[in-house]
Amino acid sequence: MSEPIVAAGLFRAVMVAAGHRCQCEGACGQPHAKGAGRCTKVHDAYASKHGGPVRLMAAATNPLTPDRQAAALPASELRAWCPPCFTAARRAAQRAAAATPDADQGGLFDL
Repeated sequence: MSEPIVAAGLFRAVMVAAGHRCQCEGACGQPHAKGAGRCTKVHDAYASKHGGPVRLMAAATNPLTPDRQAAALPASELRAWCPPCFTAARRAAQRAAAATPDADQGGLFDL
């Protein structure tokens, strides 16, 4: 099984807790119907007939966590993500954050 060169122990702990499977449960916008609500991509398995092997990553549970802060998180606050789910979940979270009004405005433009 492939592992990163740095923080292999942390990566291994996250993958074992996830069963070496992507832990996305729809945050990416996909229903993951084939996996009963959870992404079916497995670490080092092939994604499709013509695709290469899937390389899961251990990333923050909240996809908006900055990379520097995520690097310091313990394994309990990380989850296994496949790159397409993580990217889509981060974009969806960014869109949702942009759609919510900023609390610092104090209702200045509320009608």
